[in-house]
Amino acid sequence: MLKVLIVDDSLIMRRNIKKYLTSLGHNIIGEAKNANEALEFCKENKPNLITMDISMPGMNGLEAISKIKEINQYFSIIMITSYGNNAIVKEALQEGAQGYILKPVTADKLYESISKIYPEYIKDEDLEGFDE
Repeated sequence: MLKVLIVDDSLIMRRNIKKYLTSLGHNIIGEAKNANEALEFCKENKPNLITMDISMPGMNGLEAISKIKEINQYFSIIMITSYGNNAIVKEALQEGAQGYILKPVTADKLYESISKIYPEYIKDEDLEGFDE
């Protein structure tokens, strides 16, 4: 079970991601509506995984990656974006994100991204019986 921080300015998106991740057996230890809240949370807590929207008011997700990595270089980050722009995805990965998901977010997409970063936490039966 991973300890996850969800970062997105949309409450609906945070709720959906939380629903999908808990259905996969992961523990949501926090939610943040912007990058500054995420940075403060990361200073106090130790999430294994952070899902982060790229487009947020104030500091965007791309800017937040390097600041989060300064706190702890081992935090894994999956960027979530509605932009299919290869340059943005490439920049996120260069900054230190371990993966990205194009919206709309689904349990399948989260499962696939997490399995690439943490194959030891994934079991074949994790998605059985899950209805989106």
